[in-house]
Parts: sequence; C-alpha cells; structure tokens
Amino acid sequence: MAGQQGDARRKSRWRQRIATGVALLVALVFGWHAIFGQNGITAYAAKRKEERALQVEIRKLGEENAKLKDHVDRLRTDPDTIEMEARQRLHYARHGEVIYTLTDPQPEDQSAAAGR
Repeated sequence: MAGQQGDARRKSRWRQRIATGVALLVALVFGWHAIFGQNGITAYAAKRKEERALQVEIRKLGEENAKLKDHVDRLRTDPDTIEMEARQRLHYARHGEVIYTLTDPQPEDQSAAAGR
C-alpha cells in the first residue's frame, strides 16, 4: 500500500506540474496578445498617435476654413476686395492704366550650352 500511495503522489505532482505549465503557457499567450495583438498596447499607441495627428489637421483645416469664409464674406460685400481680386487674378485694369507683365528669361538649352 505504501507503494501505491507513492505512485499516487508522484502522479499528483506530475499533474500539478503539467497544469502549472499549461496555465503558464496560456498566461504567456494572453500576455503576448494583450501587447502585440490586433487591439493590443502597440496598436493602441499607434492609434493614439494617429488621433493626435488628425486633431492637429482638423484644427488647421478649421482655421483655414474660417479664413476662407471671411474672404468670401468680404468678396460679397466689400467693393475694394472685389477689385483687388479682379486685378490679381484676371489682370483687370482701370481705364487709362497699362499693365506690364514681366516674364523670367528662358534658360538656354543645356545641350546647346555644352556644345560651345
């Protein structure tokens, strides 16, 4: 009987070791998934970084939108703004004005310059 109790204790110890090993393995798998998985800590950090960048972009676009709305309002109501826009974009001139357009000289062809 003493031999049977010893065998039972050894089997019990092996079962405990196997159960501990399996539990450790499961814990490692869950830990890896919590850090590197699809919704893990690394993915969360990347999404937070992307969210901050998008918030900056939204703020900049909001400021640009406000400036453009202000410009549109001035174009609808202010004759001086309308005139300035027509002069700049459409090259309009008042009666008696002459507009001179200066262009940059064209650079010489590289192959022609190399042959000299």
